[in-house]
Amino acid sequence: MKRPKLKKASKRMTCHKRYKIQKKVREHHRKLRKEAKKRGHKKPRKDPGVPNSAPFKEALLREAELRKQRLEELKQQQKLDRQKELGKKRKLETNPDIKPSNVEPMEKAFGLCKTENKAKSGKQNSKKLYCQELKKVIEASDVVLEVLDARDPLGCRCPQVEEAIVQSGQKKLVLILNKSDLVPKENLESWLNYLKKELPTVVFRASTKPKDKGKITKHVKAKKNAAPFRSEVCFGKEGLWKLLGSFQETCGKAIQVGVIGFPNVGKSSIINSLKQEQMCNVGVSMGLTRSMQVVPLDKQITIIDSPGFIVSPLNSSSALALRSPASIEVVKPMEAASAILAQADARQVVLKYTVPGYRNSLEFFTMLAQRRGMHQKGGIPNVEGAAKLLWSEWTGASLAYYCHTPTSWTPPPYFNESIVVDMKRDFNLEELEKNNAQSIKAIKGPHLASSILFQSSGLTNGIIEEKDIHEELPKRKERKQEEEEDDKDSDQEIIDEEVDEKSSGMFAAEETGEALSEESTAGEQSTRSFILDKMIEDDDAYDFSTDYV
Repeated sequence: MKRPKLKKASKRMTCHKRYKIQKKVREHHRKLRKEAKKRGHKKPRKDPGVPNSAPFKEALLREAELRKQRLEELKQQQKLDRQKELGKKRKLETNPDIKPSNVEPMEKAFGLCKTENKAKSGKQNSKKLYCQELKKVIEASDVVLEVLDARDPLGCRCPQVEEAIVQSGQKKLVLILNKSDLVPKENLESWLNYLKKELPTVVFRASTKPKDKGKITKHVKAKKNAAPFRSEVCFGKEGLWKLLGSFQETCGKAIQVGVIGFPNVGKSSIINSLKQEQMCNVGVSMGLTRSMQVVPLDKQITIIDSPGFIVSPLNSSSALALRSPASIEVVKPMEAASAILAQADARQVVLKYTVPGYRNSLEFFTMLAQRRGMHQKGGIPNVEGAAKLLWSEWTGASLAYYCHTPTSWTPPPYFNESIVVDMKRDFNLEELEKNNAQSIKAIKGPHLASSILFQSSGLTNGIIEEKDIHEELPKRKERKQEEEEDDKDSDQEIIDEEVDEKSSGMFAAEETGEALSEESTAGEQSTRSFILDKMIEDDDAYDFSTDYV
């Protein structure tokens, strides 16, 4: 009987065998190097691109870009058609009784095809969860804080949510003007006077760099005498504390405070500033908070964080670009940034971004890309990258812009005098006015000349009921298709106009003298078509979707 092995076999070998293996490896590598040397290293030939002296250079580049976009759209359409055909075949295989002619009516009856349903099911489920979490926060709260961006307070108000809070009964609604350091003081005071006619309003500036949990005492001791950074300073905290404390004393019981608002208005930053710790996740990207989070401020006051409102697709394009967290993915970057640019004052935009005057958004993004050094292969300005940059700056917390208050105050239809009086009851409004005045005095806002004037699109509609999510999707798809068709027509018109202008400018002098020969014109046309075909065929040299920023 063979004795069983108690240990694994050793990997040791003799030196003779090891050296022999190493020698064979060296010989193999030497052989590969020799073969590579015989073949020769062929360096990839760099495409020189269109020379600056070539006529119609800009028009050629734009035409090439449009043609490439059309080819990509055609490929995507063919891919969708293939997926639909595969879906039909699968249905026929699973249900052989169904005839091919009855498949299309069934798809229309049950909604969209399988591939579209898979992509949209996740988004619909997340939106439903957001609606459920928002309802939980409103139901559990005694006081609801609606956070507004001081740069566009009217655009951050949601009438559907405010109406639901009013109809719920014994709940108080308070407005928080956050990011108040990004608007001029005169504009901040006018908005405060406008909003406090309806509801109690608190001027606030959240700290963007709260201290880490568990390190607050050491940090304070180490930097007791040092001056804090500008991003660590919080304004309006004492006024909000006193407002909630006075309401809690009048109630005589522990209260729960819910914080609601659109994405990226600073809900979680306000909670971190009140707690002086990193309790909630904050960041530049929108929609980080996805569920309600309970944070106890003290024994009597508990604050609840909530996910952002779901923006209705029926809003204006500028409201979708600024308030929807998925706008840069669903809407094209050029469309979102162009909608924002259309509502801004052109002269102040030119001064802010230090670019010359522009006629349309495409020309502005081209000049902005050249100014910031954003180029693609071949020296083409990265227009989409510049559009994303503008969108991120306007939705972030660094750019200073402001909106004018409406000329006359008109309360919403769900507000009346009795509701306004009831909302202000049990609050110490005199103390709140003093604290707001101190906060405005302490905040160092930008000058009126250095800020950009923005034309607000008014109240932003939101979705609070789960049943409304399914109804909005088909309308959104139709609207998106119409906008894409309009953009294609406008881009083609711009290209045609520029080609006509350049051709008239170049050949105006020659038309007065001698006429151009037929051979030269034929040569120019052939050169132009050759350059366009070369640019379309060479995908590596002209990759318009690559971002090198």
